[in-house]
Amino acid sequence: MRVFVVIDTNVLVSAMLKWDSIPGAIVDFAFCGLITPVLCDEIVHEYREVLLRSKFHLTDRIVSDVIEALQEHAEFIDPKHIDLSIPDPDDAIFYEITLDNRKAGETYLVTGNLKHFPVDRYVVSPRQFFDIISRRLAQSENNSDDTESE
Repeated sequence: MRVFVVIDTNVLVSAMLKWDSIPGAIVDFAFCGLITPVLCDEIVHEYREVLLRSKFHLTDRIVSDVIEALQEHAEFIDPKHIDLSIPDPDDAIFYEITLDNRKAGETYLVTGNLKHFPVDRYVVSPRQFFDIISRRLAQSENNSDDTESE
């Protein structure tokens, strides 16, 4: 079963600043095709704008390479606007795209700012999402081992 993920910008920033981390592993899962990022033009624009801030010391080339790699594995959708009252209105697009894509399949919003979003079982921290995917990978391996031994 395909698992879709909307990666909040703060998770991508964390991954870029420390690749050997839970957020880094999540982005790597996307690069390997284990999960499918869900994007829209507005999110891609925000990724680029935030990652290129001078305080992060990331080059345009590195930022472009990472965004392009995410785009290669992503589903692009044009989410429908919903009336939503959240602390940071700029975060609304992440929730909207998650809700919209949930019609197509299992979709999670992964964020380091859980308090910025409504409490839903599909709005998860990087650690929670990492654990979900790790369990699925382990189950998949166990199922393939069972099949091979028959």
